[in-house]
Amino acid sequence: MAQLYFYYSAMNAGKSTSLLQSAYNYTERGMRPEIFTAALDDRFGKGKVASRIGLESSANLFTPKTDLQDTIQTLNKEKVIDCLFIDEAQFLTKQQVQQLIYVVDNMNIPVLAYGLRTDFLAETFEGSRYLLAWADKLIELKTICHCGRKAAFVVRIDEHGNAVKEGEQVEVGGNDRYESMCRKHFAELVW
Repeated sequence: MAQLYFYYSAMNAGKSTSLLQSAYNYTERGMRPEIFTAALDDRFGKGKVASRIGLESSANLFTPKTDLQDTIQTLNKEKVIDCLFIDEAQFLTKQQVQQLIYVVDNMNIPVLAYGLRTDFLAETFEGSRYLLAWADKLIELKTICHCGRKAAFVVRIDEHGNAVKEGEQVEVGGNDRYESMCRKHFAELVW
């Protein structure tokens, strides 16, 4: 029986690396994985999932308006999908998480979603909130703060290296804009 998995973490914990390795395992066994990623994150090119260690793969794009259930049903008619992978899952809408539940429960396709748990102000993203509530399995991928403790928070950094304490929830960026930190160091800078 298929299940919905949510792999979550702060930035730089290896979410994309894990996704790409798992998708590769399906391909290596002659099975068909399908990968989706958020259209707004084009740091590595449109329609591509890439990891910091150099792995990459092409991917289908989703926006908040994408009907994932319909898209996946269409792709599955072309050739059976054995597993569905979602990168940047925090950018899913509530309705899209419900569509993924349909894919799991009615199409019997496992869905592995990877994303951030919270934003730079420690608020959950919409997609993460519903994945945390509704996924069959929750798996935390861990990374570390500069002090060596587990990093569970992400600090947005401005061009001068200062913590940003307000702004739009979504601002795409990498190590130049964000740093993962433990709760203690996050609180010292942001709260």
